[in-house]
This record gives sequence, structure tokens and C-alpha cells, in this order.
Amino acid sequence: MEAQLKQRTPGQSTTPSLTTVDELDHRSCSQCRNCGTELRKTFLDLGFSPLANSYLNASQLNAAEKSYPLRVFVCETCLLVQLEEFESPDAIFSDYAYFSSFSTSWVEHARRYCDLMIERFGFGPEHQVVEIASNDGYLLQWFKGRGIPVLGVEPAANIAKVAWEAKGIDSIVKFFGLQTAREMAADGQRADLLLGNNVLAHVPNVHDFVGGMKVLLKPKGIITMEFPHLQDLIDENQFDTIYHEHFSYFSFYSVQKIFKTNGLTLFDVEEIPTHGGSLRIYARHDYADHLPISDRVHALVEKEQTRKLDRLSAYESFWDRVKNTKYKLLRFLVDAKEQGKTVAGYGAPAKGNTLLNYCGIGNDFIDYTVDRSPYKQGLFLPGSHIPIFHPKILRQTKPDYLLILPWNLKDEIIEQTSFIRDWGGKWVLPIPEATIIE
Repeated sequence: MEAQLKQRTPGQSTTPSLTTVDELDHRSCSQCRNCGTELRKTFLDLGFSPLANSYLNASQLNAAEKSYPLRVFVCETCLLVQLEEFESPDAIFSDYAYFSSFSTSWVEHARRYCDLMIERFGFGPEHQVVEIASNDGYLLQWFKGRGIPVLGVEPAANIAKVAWEAKGIDSIVKFFGLQTAREMAADGQRADLLLGNNVLAHVPNVHDFVGGMKVLLKPKGIITMEFPHLQDLIDENQFDTIYHEHFSYFSFYSVQKIFKTNGLTLFDVEEIPTHGGSLRIYARHDYADHLPISDRVHALVEKEQTRKLDRLSAYESFWDRVKNTKYKLLRFLVDAKEQGKTVAGYGAPAKGNTLLNYCGIGNDFIDYTVDRSPYKQGLFLPGSHIPIFHPKILRQTKPDYLLILPWNLKDEIIEQTSFIRDWGGKWVLPIPEATIIE
């Protein structure tokens, strides 16, 4: 299915009434990126949406935007939840708008991770730490500060430049996969600790990516990856974390299969609270049995089995819950507007753009949104065309409600904007359903 050029009408849904794709021409269906099975079972359909990080400037507002189907499949064989690939990673990530360092809590998460790795595994100046999708150096700065050699692999040249200029983090500006891994290994850049936070979902060819990690990992090296847990996505109704940059959505069940296919064993796992509930997996070479499989691995396997994530039936009722969340948010916004209340947004995250476009919410409901990143200020959200301002505008306009789009950072945001209580302002969380916080 090709991209469509669509102009959006506020409040209009583009979601087709399909529960499977059996009725469609099978040539429009792709194959599972893990096992190759033809994808026929729809997990969720969010209609058409522009790329979530394709922010607009004022001159682009009157032009048609390119939109793509945001339809999610579940593989009936291996149960990997995934999107079709409509745009290449190069088109999405080469000039990127997300800078990790603008989230205080995320930078602190990275610092704690560094301390944990050093304490648990004894990494020091004689070791090499390599981060895939290293962004602006938010994480590697902590290892560098402890005297440990670091190297980033970051495809977005604009972000890699900031990592070097602001933090002195050297980066290879390339997409990671088998070819890049072989080049790095040949240059003596194999890793004792190879890590990637929230990158695995961004990879259309998972076997090229995970196979590259095996190539780059030293014989006794350790891989850690963090990614949102599919179980939390389902249980907490986090449908807005689905957008075109995220090609896949992982359970522990599915990710074990992918790593095992590439000769890597997951020997430990942690459930962590970031991004609404994530997994941190620990991997090693299959032959590196000096690191035994932990009890936490067995416990999570049992937990997912209890939740039936190893069965297709667990994936069949999510869509109805998503629709109900949409209805409740729209009811809140309609009521607020009818009462003469003003609503502003906080944040311009990719997840927020999925939410707004699926629900058909534009500046008829939300006057503007604010973001701490100067790289987004002055632009407009894709699809909804809501303007993005500096947070200082909140004190000037005094909105009655502040809709927190990056709800995973709600505690940090409520603390930063506590001053809205001075005029009786309240916060609204959209996920798992519209909730007012006073």
C-alpha cells in the first residue's frame, strides 16, 4: 500500500472498519520481519497519520501532508507485533528532532544505569562501551566521566554533532547493522558493553541489527537493551506509543526468539518504569555460559504465559479499548470547550502526535503546546497543526487545563509547571484514559 496525500479535517477519523485484512489484496500485506510469515491479523488500526516527528514550519501549513497507514499486525506464527515499513529509516532518522538531554529524569535514568553497570560488572578504563543510537551523549557522558572509553553510533548527523560539541562524545554517523558492525570490528572497536535504549523498536530489519550486535560484541561482552514492554502497552492502553518510527513492539517471548536466532542468550531481565513500563534485557553469546540465566528470566516467562502473551488470543480485544479512550478524551475536550475553558498541551513528543491525529484533535480543541526543546519551538505538530511554543507562554495565557502529551514524564512535568495552580489550572493525562489531576 502506497503513501497517500491527505488533508485533515479537524475531528475527522480516518480509521477503516476492518478487524482483519483478509478482504484486502494480499499483495498489500508484508511479511513478518522475524519469521517471514505473511501478516494477515490486525492488532490495531489507527487510520492514516503523518510521520510523528515530521514537524512543520509556517510555510508548510497550507500544503498537503504525506500520510501513511498506521495499521499494526500481530504475526500468527511468532506473535511479533509490528508495522509495515512505508518510509526508510534514512528518511525518518537522518535529521532528527528528538534530543534526549531535554528530559531531566531521562538523563538521571542514564546516570543510574552507568552506576549499575560499573558496580555489577566492574567496567573500567580497560573496557570499551559502545551505545547504538547514542543521541546527544546523554548516557555516554556518565561512562566518560568515570574514565571509561566510549563510542556512539548515531545516524542523525545533527544530533551526533551536538554530542561532540557539548559533551565530547565521539560518534560514528551511520545506521547500525551487520555492515557497520563488521567495519567497527575490523577497526578494533568491539564492545565489552554494547547497549541501546529505545532503539530496537526503530529497526525494520531486526536480524541485521541483532546479528550486527553479535559481531561487535567481545567474547565475554554484555549487551543491554531497553524497550517498552508490549504487556504494559496492552494493559495500560498505551496505543499512542505506536507510530511509524516504531516498526516492532516486543514481548519478552518475541524478543527471546529474535536473539536466539542470532546466537545470543538473554541471561537476565529487569522490569523498569521508564516509558510507561519497559524491559531491560541482558544478553551474551550463547557460548558465554559464565553468566548463568537468572531467576528473573524464568519469572518473566511465567508472567507472560499467565498473561497469555504466548497465545494469539491475548491480542484480540485491544482495539475496542483504544476506541473507548478516544471517546472519553473527546468528551472531555468538548465539555471543556462548551464551558468556555482553555486547553493547552505540554510537550511535542511523537506519541502525542499519534494521539492527536487518531482522535482528530487540532487547534480547535488545543490552543497550543509547549516544549523545552528549542529545536521544536516555533514549529507546528504534524497533522494537527498545533503550534509549539516555549513553556513561558503558560504564565502569559494561563490555560485552565494542561494536557500532558508525554504522560510517561508526568511527575517531572507537573513539578516543572506547578505554578499553574496559582490560577486554578489543572493537568490532564490522556492515557490510559482522560484523567484530571488537580
